[in-house]
Parts: sequence; structure tokens; C-alpha cells
Amino acid sequence: MTSLKSDFLHILTERGFIHQVTDLDGLDAKMAAKEKDGPISAYIGFDCTAPSLHVGSLVQIMMLRWLQKCGHKPIALLGGGTTKIGDPSGKDESRKMLTDDDIANNMNGIRTIFNQFLDFDGENPALMINNQEWLDSLEYIPFLREIGTHFTINRMMTFDSVKLRLEREQPLTFLEFNYMIMQAYDFMELGKRYGCSLQMGGSDQWGNIVNGMELGRRSAGLSLYGLTTPLITTADGKKMGKTAEGAVWLNEDALPAYDYWQFWRNAQDGDVGRFLRLFTDLPMDEVKRLEALEGAEINDAKIILADEATKMCRGIGAAEAANKTARETFIQGGAGADLPTVTIAAGNFDNGMSVVDLFVEAGLGASKGEVRRLIKGGGAKINDQKVANAEGVISSDAFADGQIKLSAGKKRHALIKQG
Repeated sequence: MTSLKSDFLHILTERGFIHQVTDLDGLDAKMAAKEKDGPISAYIGFDCTAPSLHVGSLVQIMMLRWLQKCGHKPIALLGGGTTKIGDPSGKDESRKMLTDDDIANNMNGIRTIFNQFLDFDGENPALMINNQEWLDSLEYIPFLREIGTHFTINRMMTFDSVKLRLEREQPLTFLEFNYMIMQAYDFMELGKRYGCSLQMGGSDQWGNIVNGMELGRRSAGLSLYGLTTPLITTADGKKMGKTAEGAVWLNEDALPAYDYWQFWRNAQDGDVGRFLRLFTDLPMDEVKRLEALEGAEINDAKIILADEATKMCRGIGAAEAANKTARETFIQGGAGADLPTVTIAAGNFDNGMSVVDLFVEAGLGASKGEVRRLIKGGGAKINDQKVANAEGVISSDAFADGQIKLSAGKKRHALIKQG
């Protein structure tokens, strides 16, 4: 890996993005020949199963970003067609079937994310393409005759997306079984239409990527490459982006900027260096300096991680506001203006609202039992004062300043206002 000639593969290797490559030397030579042969195009597919992507997709988005920074052309392929089928990879059961309107609405939400990370104008604009462009026009019998002959059931049964579902005795529909063929077809079509020669994705997509390469070679004579990233887990072994409160969404309307900033600020010590490498543009010299910090100084690195990650996804204004709110909340003990705010109908407080119910309503506890345990452990605060009685109630009189600040531990806060 030390002899890599292309900037892109060198950067990806140094920052920890690469898990598998189909032909590292061949791809490296092709990318290094950019000045003579021109830049290469590479794509990653994103199905439209929700109106926002979450941080589990961020490794893939960052690879497209680095690709463009290195002078190559990134393609964000939106799965307007493949979402109608559903990727079975890593799933124990079939995805919920979405209507065309659902998929279109989800796609509109996802489009806005890429505008933050990629440049769609200028000398080397990124492309955003919908695979519905070719998948919706396929005719079943001609498709089977032209494409189906290149796939054997024997081989398809060995792929993890199929094998794991069957081993767990979970049903795999014929619809889902076709997904790998559709994804392979995408790669071939992008190769023919846009000169795309590289598909990238998570490690669970390796089989699908190899399928696309083989289909492109056999059916269209294309020379294609594949690259995957490792599964990103946190220092305690949990899947990246999954928290007790749910997924960490990239869109502002799905997760406020302050909560997004806090996710990165709350990174475990053992994750800080790796997250700085993967999820920021900071030069490696600076990353190495920050990841070497120890003790209380590691918090400085976490704040920089939160600032950089939030600036990239939500903009510099959102990052600065979140940082300011955190300082006001944690250091000065106040209620920062950018804290998550929950409005509750004033009538709920006429006869007093249970403290436990209030914390659940504010999203600071998944259940009443969890809030009671929080109170018992001394971690629940109202206006920075410990809650001593789990049976207490809050009345309208408590809103003398127009709001109430709730805290669950040192890092989770919310403002309550009457509506």
C-alpha cells in the first residue's frame, strides 16, 4: 500500500477507508494516469428508504467527496428503481414496500444532503442520477434473456445477502432475490452511459459489486473495478450511528444541528482519532496531533471533531451555534439558545404534569422506568437542580422565565415551552 501512485487511493488507505479492492494495482495505475487519460468516474448507490440518510452512510459520502477533491468524477446514484425492490443485505426480514410517492419524497430529502458534501457545478461537477431512468423501462422477458443468462442460482445462493437470511430461517422473497441482478445492471448501465469504471460501497456490497463487474465484462466488454469499506463500529463494538435515542440523521429536519453536534462531541475516547480520519477533511498532521491527546485534553479533540463534522454536514453557522450553545449549557450552566426545544400544550400543566412524563415527552428517557432510574441515580435535573422526587409534578408556575430546562446526565438537555 505504501507504493500507491494515485492521490485518491493513498488518501483512502491512510485514513482507513479501504477494506477490499478487486484489482488494487490496476485501479491505482488507472487513477494515477488522470493527466494523460482523464479522470475516472465512480459511483455509490443510495436507496431511498427514508427521507434522510444517517451517519451510517457517511463513510460512503466522504469517499465521493475525496474522489472529487482528487480530481475524479463522483456519481451519487439514487435508487428510485431499486428501492421498489429492497436490498436484502444484512436484513433479517423484507423491507417495507414503499409507494412511488413515498420514494419520490424520500429522494427529495436525500438530494439535499449531497449538496453539502459535493460540488455539482464548476469544472468537475459531481453527478446525481436516478436508476429509475433505466430500470423502469425494462421489459421482463427481454431482460431475462439478455441479462438473466449471466447469473446462476448456484452462485447467487452463496452470497451473504441470501445465505444469511436462509440460515436464520427468515423468508427471502423472489422480489428481493432479484436485487443483486438490478444492482449489477446499474453498474453496467453507468459504465455504458457515463463511462463509470468504479463502484464503491460497504463491505456487505462486495458480492453485488463483483456481480456488476462480471456482468459489465461479459455483456458489454467493460473493464470495471470494485472497492469496499470496512464495517464501522464504535469502540464498544456497536454499529456506527446507532444510539439509544435512534439513528443519527444527516438532514436538519430529521435531527437538529445541536443534537448532531452532540453526537460527535460525545464520541468515545477510543473513536476520536478514527472519526477525525474518516469524517473530517483535516490534514493528517493535524489528525495525528489531535489523536495523540490524552486525559482531559481529548475533549478538545472531540470539540474539533464535532465542529468539523457539523460544519461539513450542516454548514459553518450551524456548527458555531451548536458550539456556542454547548459552552453556555455546560460551562456557564445556562440554557443555550440552540438546545432542542419541545412545546407542550399549556393545559397539561393546569393540574400539574408528572416529572417522569415530562422527561419522556422531552425525549430524555425511552420509558417511565428509565426516567425513574435516572432520578434515583441523581442524573435528572430541572433548571440545573437535581430532581429528588420521582413522584413530583410540574405546574404552570414553573414557567416563570417562559421555559424549563431539563437535563439527563451531563450531556443531554432540552428546553420545555408551553404551547
